[in-house]
Amino acid sequence: MPPAVGLAPSRSFWAVVARQLRRDPVAMCSAMVLLIIVAAAVFAPWLAPADPNQASMLNRLLPIGSPGHLLGTDELGRDMLTRLMYGGRLSLLMGVVPVLAAFVIGTSLGLFAGYVGGRTNMAIMRTLDVFYAFPSVLLAVAVAGALGPGMSNSLIALTLIFVPQLVRVAESVTTQVRRLDYIEAARMSGAGPISIIRVHVLGNVLGPVFVYATGLLSVSMILGSGLSFLGLGVKPPDPEWGLMLNTLRSAIFRNPMVAALPGAMIFLTSIAFNLLADGVRSAMDIRK
Repeated sequence: MPPAVGLAPSRSFWAVVARQLRRDPVAMCSAMVLLIIVAAAVFAPWLAPADPNQASMLNRLLPIGSPGHLLGTDELGRDMLTRLMYGGRLSLLMGVVPVLAAFVIGTSLGLFAGYVGGRTNMAIMRTLDVFYAFPSVLLAVAVAGALGPGMSNSLIALTLIFVPQLVRVAESVTTQVRRLDYIEAARMSGAGPISIIRVHVLGNVLGPVFVYATGLLSVSMILGSGLSFLGLGVKPPDPEWGLMLNTLRSAIFRNPMVAALPGAMIFLTSIAFNLLADGVRSAMDIRK
């Protein structure tokens, strides 16, 4: 957690957090793994050895280590290393964009509900509580299925799942802050609600919401890959790790190592996200 409620995080606090992170070898290793994966995805047009959609029926399901195909080929003879690098773009996008959008929407809505309080707070929070009646996976599939297949609809579905969770965190912290004496003093001095929220409340809310949001990155990526696996996310022939797992299902007995590569990338990236989020959470815990 960031500094005690009522004291906005200062630059020295964030310097301490950065120093604590640098001293955490697990967090640093996770950050390096993520940096390599992100760099490979961003610079895929320059680093990839082949065209991601170039098929060759003569080279179908080549094993790992084949000449010219370091990680083999898929069911259509496309280079797996290239497909994994390009697939990281869409998979990471499915992980980061919904959480970022939910962070902005959830923080804003939670600040409003927590600061206003009363019936407005109750109406907002009880409405969002409806989303907790359904498991996240089932809700994501239902929303994506209702909106129709496609990456944009999957992003909307994932965002809707994470907004209630972030609203609850932001509302809880805001409710604590608005009861403090210095908030009442700011009101008595003539400060408006927007000014009070921006100067006195926002700094206390962003830290807990940010820490919680980092833990959702891996969940978002896994759910996004799951939607693509079910045919509700990215459409072929675009490379995406979940979609690649789906198309390689038929090759699981013929070439299991190649068929497992997209799943291994999903696992590695989600673990790195989780470990880095744990490191950030630990570094921001001043009670240590």
